[in-house]
Amino acid sequence: MIKYKLKCKKCSLLFDSWFASSEEYEKLKKKKYLNCHKCGSIKIEKTLMAPKLINKSWKKNIFTKDNKYSKIDEKIKEYQKFIKKNFEYVGENFAYEARSIHYKNKKKNKGIYGTASKQEIKDLSDEGIKTEIIPWIEDKNN
Repeated sequence: MIKYKLKCKKCSLLFDSWFASSEEYEKLKKKKYLNCHKCGSIKIEKTLMAPKLINKSWKKNIFTKDNKYSKIDEKIKEYQKFIKKNFEYVGENFAYEARSIHYKNKKKNKGIYGTASKQEIKDLSDEGIKTEIIPWIEDKNN
């Protein structure tokens, strides 16, 4: 993915947009699929940009104990610990298991957790099966 800062030549609006690649940007521009969301003009151009480079000192500063990101990371890990202790892991069978519980009144001693695609989550929701999506951080110590 690549992010470009774009400018409308008609109304001078500056906005960001993501593209699969620079080639994808060029293809969309050539087909006149890019337009300003303020005035509708298709006269859109890339502006001058500088890439954001990540170096070792930046990474070190981001993950220090007093950094807000590390606090979020710690909170997510607390939630994960709670979930692992109190719920049954069903892996990629989450959607199937959720339907089994919902439709077959299958009794479970514990709730379940696992993985599901966005489409599976949407389908479960459409069927009236309540789910929650939470961020998950892989434990790199194991």
